[in-house]
Amino acid sequence: MDRRLFIKRTSQFGLATSFAQMGLLEILGKDSDLFAAESKPFFKLSLAQWSLHTAFQTKVLPAMEFAKVAREFGFDGLEYVSSFYLPEKGRESELTKTVAELKKRSSDHGLQNVLIMVDEGDLSTSDNAVRQTAIDAHYKWIDAAAGLGCHSIRVNLFGGETENTPEIWMEKSAESLRTLCERAAKSNISVIVENHQLLSSDAAKVVKIIKNVNMKNCGTLPDFGNFCLRREGGKRFEGKCIEEYDRYKGMAELLPFAKGVSAKSYDFDASGEETTIDYKRILKLVKDSGYTGFIGVEYEGTGLSEVDGLMATKALLLKHGN
Repeated sequence: MDRRLFIKRTSQFGLATSFAQMGLLEILGKDSDLFAAESKPFFKLSLAQWSLHTAFQTKVLPAMEFAKVAREFGFDGLEYVSSFYLPEKGRESELTKTVAELKKRSSDHGLQNVLIMVDEGDLSTSDNAVRQTAIDAHYKWIDAAAGLGCHSIRVNLFGGETENTPEIWMEKSAESLRTLCERAAKSNISVIVENHQLLSSDAAKVVKIIKNVNMKNCGTLPDFGNFCLRREGGKRFEGKCIEEYDRYKGMAELLPFAKGVSAKSYDFDASGEETTIDYKRILKLVKDSGYTGFIGVEYEGTGLSEVDGLMATKALLLKHGN
């Protein structure tokens, strides 16, 4: 898909509504990279597939074209979302074919497969049967990550009823992570935990879990956002956040165990800065930690189109990434 066709196609669905205002239409017609930094940043840039989740969910963009889209926007790495490739029940073998095709496409576009973000059940519940089902569901994604050449799968530490009993939540989280890491180690895959709302946003507790597991392939995926500990109504993602962990303290605590970093963004001011997250401050924390791997762009706002939002996030990373 060439750039002009991509823009035409995405703009029909509100994915490029402000391209003209930002001057992106003209830039995309050229071969030069968007928002090229004057000097090379200390990290590499990957695109989190969730940044375009509406486009992929509505099939405006086929999930199989993720590599092509990421290359169009000047990224070097890919962070897949498991739900976009989840095989139908009874047709699990098709995932192997999907992985082979994704591997070919990423190679054709000169992109590195970084990780898979996996969402498959509660790994921290005290119900051992439910927890084992969730663990088993992750195995196919460990195999998929190995087939793609990724270094990690990202997991969630959700526990349902254990969210109100932190000690049990930590115990069950460690048990599940240890089991997954033992399996993943056979394929040279790491299992990494993202701060992703509720107790998993309590960085100090997550660090204790990682230390408890004490395996080289067990680490973290620090996310610039996602530090909400409690929402109105008690839901994971919906509702106003009424208690939040200090994001800068949390990032500093999680970074020593980081095998990936996620640059979350929600909204931007007139100067291109994120309105709720101090990118300059956080990137200094990342750099000071010694991390030099991929930082994944993950726009989750609604004020800009998905394309404009992810490109604004990329620009901000490059602005402060030296």
